Amino acid sequence: MEILTGLTHEAAVGQPCLTSYRITADSKTQLIQLPNADGSHKQINKIVQILQHKNGIFAGGLGLLLPCGDATISESLPKKHPLNHGTQNFHGILSRSPAMRDVFQLIENAAQTAVTVLVRGESGTGKELVAKAIHDLSMRKNAPFLAINCAALSSNLLESELFGHIRGAFTGAIKDHNGLFQRSHGGTLFLDEVAELPLELQAKLLRVIQERNYIPVGGDRSVSVDVRIIAATHRSLREEVKNGRFREDLMYRLRVVPIFLPPLRERREDIGLLIWHFIHQHNAGNFRKIEKIEPNAMRILLDHSWLGNVRELQNVVEYAFAVGRGTTLRLSELPPEFREPRHFTQAVRPNSSLTEQEEIAAIRHALEQSNGKVTPAAQLLGMSRATFWRKRKLYKL
Repeated sequence: MEILTGLTHEAAVGQPCLTSYRITADSKTQLIQLPNADGSHKQINKIVQILQHKNGIFAGGLGLLLPCGDATISESLPKKHPLNHGTQNFHGILSRSPAMRDVFQLIENAAQTAVTVLVRGESGTGKELVAKAIHDLSMRKNAPFLAINCAALSSNLLESELFGHIRGAFTGAIKDHNGLFQRSHGGTLFLDEVAELPLELQAKLLRVIQERNYIPVGGDRSVSVDVRIIAATHRSLREEVKNGRFREDLMYRLRVVPIFLPPLRERREDIGLLIWHFIHQHNAGNFRKIEKIEPNAMRILLDHSWLGNVRELQNVVEYAFAVGRGTTLRLSELPPEFREPRHFTQAVRPNSSLTEQEEIAAIRHALEQSNGKVTPAAQLLGMSRATFWRKRKLYKL
């Protein structure tokens, strides 16, 4: 506005809004004369989108001022969708959150070395994307990048898949099999959910990291490999070590560079961005094209706790494309849990009539829903963080 009018921020804030700026229920696209600081006027296109309550009552609006023929300012304004405004696409990781900038810097720094990296984050936060970005930025980018979920296979199958086997090593081993370590030689191996690795395989993994060699299942000779290992987990390896489920020496070998991915609820500026990103992906399929989102649906999407993170958001968009029709994504096209009343959101407000036991149950439920995180739990209950802490301390939860 300073560029458009010549008025300074200090001169405008707190002053009555000019009639030409105001948005009323009968506003529409119009050409207005915008006064400049020097007393002259400039022609401006005012484009208005009216907002209404669900009962149809006028609730205000959004106004966009476009200079007539001023290409410099027009080109700097947002384009059709928020996807094009302030977006950062870092090797497939889409974000404009300040919380992710440090993560991107860590990825770039770690990629210049050969050390092992441990990516920590909740399910669905994009841990494999981080591993792939490190690989693509490293000197190994032209070599293989292979991945395995350590929780997806039994101990025997996992050992064979990682280290390979020779013919006759066990029933069904009719030929030699090169494991992932051998197939990713010169490149990067991503071990997802590494905390689920059985203890007996942890010792073998430690040997590979330290000695750069291993013995295939049923073999009697070691195989040398040059593989960079990137591991990921949603668990705390320190807690797993305390509980006797993970080797301490392996933990230190894996987390030379730890990278922590914030959950989606802690970078809410990315929610709308990711929604439109996945909408554009599905629009390209020519099955259905969504051009706008119903305000109530967007409000619910932005308020959602997203405990499943980006993967959950992607699934919600896929669901909407599957069950809905037309160019508008509506609240009725969201999964059932989005249309249900949010439990306990009004339960512990000041005028609540809940009993002490009901309030305790509400707080405990909110903590479970937020994986023990205080801020999102307080948001679920409509509380301030300070009030939540006070009540949690009172009830010794």
